[in-house]
Amino acid sequence: MKKLLTLISVIGLVMVSGQKISDYKYVSVPDYFPTFKADYDLKNALTKLLKGKKYAILPGDRQQWSSEAKQNPCNVLHADIINDSGFLRNKVTLQLKDCNNKVVLTSKGSSSIKEYIEGYQDALKQSLVAVPVSNPVEITNTTVTQTETIETETVNEVKETSSVSSVEKKAERYTNGKLNLQKIQIDNSQFILADSNSSVPYATFKATTKKDVFRVKLANGDSTIGYYEKGNIVVEIPQSNGEYAKEVFSGK
Repeated sequence: MKKLLTLISVIGLVMVSGQKISDYKYVSVPDYFPTFKADYDLKNALTKLLKGKKYAILPGDRQQWSSEAKQNPCNVLHADIINDSGFLRNKVTLQLKDCNNKVVLTSKGSSSIKEYIEGYQDALKQSLVAVPVSNPVEITNTTVTQTETIETETVNEVKETSSVSSVEKKAERYTNGKLNLQKIQIDNSQFILADSNSSVPYATFKATTKKDVFRVKLANGDSTIGYYEKGNIVVEIPQSNGEYAKEVFSGK
C-alpha cells in the first residue's frame, strides 16, 4: 500500500475579529519567488490554483492594484512560495501574509516527482489544500491569535463500502438544492452524509485538530476538506482541472 503524507501547517486561521482566510477577496502574487533558482512557472500555477478557490489575483506591484484594493489593502493577502526541497523530494511552503506583514497561513506540500517543474507544481497543489474557498467580507483587523497544525493523509487502498442503515444515530437533514442528505453522527469525531432515500453514503467526515474542520472522503474515493460555515456544511469538491468547487449543504 502506497501512502502519500502531506503535512499542512495552518497558522492564524482564526483572528481576533473572527476573520478567516476565506474572508479575504484578493491575493497578491509576485512575479518571482527568491528562494527558487528559476521560474518553474510557479506564478502561473499559483494564480490558477487560487482562482480555482475564487480569489481575485493582484500583481505584486501595488501601483498596479485596482482602486478598490488600494482603498482597502487589508482585504489583500500577499503570497510567497518558499523552496524547502530535500534530497529525494520536491517540497514547497506556501505563505500568506496580511496587510501588517504578519503570516496568517503557512502550508507545506511535497512531491515525489523528480522533475523540477512538475514536482514543484505538484507540491504547490498539495499545499493549496489548506486554503479555503474565498467568501470575502470587509476586513479591518488582522491580528493573529491562533496557531494550529493539521496533518492529512492520502492513501491508495481498496475502496470500502459502508452501510449507514445499521448506525443507530440521530439524523439531521441537509440539502444543496439538488441532493437531499442526512447527517448521521457515528461518534464524537466522525459523521456521514448519506442519501435520505437510499442511505448510500455521499461523504465521510473525520474531525481534525481544528474545530469544525474535517477530513472528507467522498463516495468516489477522492479526499478533500469540509467545514462548518454559518450553520451549513461546506465541502470543497476537487475538479478535473485541479480547481475546487464549493458545495454548500444547508440544514432543512
